[in-house]
Amino acid sequence: MPWQDRIVIDPEIASGQPIVKGTRLSVEFLIDLLAQGWTEQQVLDNYPTITRDDLLACFSYAGELLREEAVYPLKA
Repeated sequence: MPWQDRIVIDPEIASGQPIVKGTRLSVEFLIDLLAQGWTEQQVLDNYPTITRDDLLACFSYAGELLREEAVYPLKA
């Protein structure tokens, strides 16, 4: 499933940050919880408005951004 089905960007919601559709939970917030050591189940238990598919869409969105990122090596 494409992330576009679950992640939306609306300037009227959360200052235009990408969020899970139908919530005010940003992709950044959810990925940060996982980076802090929360398990997938802890996130789902604490935020029952999202699903596992929503979390997978967050990862897919982040992955696409990273693939499109231009990287310029710095000379030492």
